[in-house]
This record gives sequence, structure tokens and C-alpha cells, in this order.
Amino acid sequence: MPRTIGGISDALRGSRRAQFFAELLEAQQGPELDGVLMAWWGRAMLDTDPERDRVRSAAEAGSLPTTTMEEISRRRQERGAQ
Repeated sequence: MPRTIGGISDALRGSRRAQFFAELLEAQQGPELDGVLMAWWGRAMLDTDPERDRVRSAAEAGSLPTTTMEEISRRRQERGAQ
């Protein structure tokens, strides 16, 4: 998904698009506007995830699988060694 106003807007679901434009219209050019775009790009990426409803339900139920940074590092090292 493009990290543009149009790309973000197209990806957002429902009332989130209106929230995005409200924040966008209030932001000043520069770091503030960049921050709004960055935050909403992340939210839009989540909206485009076909697993979003399952992940959200699991997170709310406390059953979303988690891992540690040590485990991630170990897995990356194992893949690099192959």
C-alpha cells in the first residue's frame, strides 16, 4: 500500500477514513503532518490485513501468541546459518 494520503485513505475502513482526514486537515506541514501520515499508514496496513478480525479477537481475549526478542534473534541467527 502506498504511503500516500490516497493510499492510506483507500485502505481505511468505515469511519476511520473520516478520522484520518480530520487529523490530516489539522496537522501542520512538517513533522506533525509526517507523524499523522505515519500513524495512519500503520492503522491502514492493519485494516488491509485479511486476518485482522481474528488477530484483534485473539488480542482482546489475551490468547494472541507472543514471543521474546531473544527468540526472534535466535530464529534469525538459525536462518542465517543455513
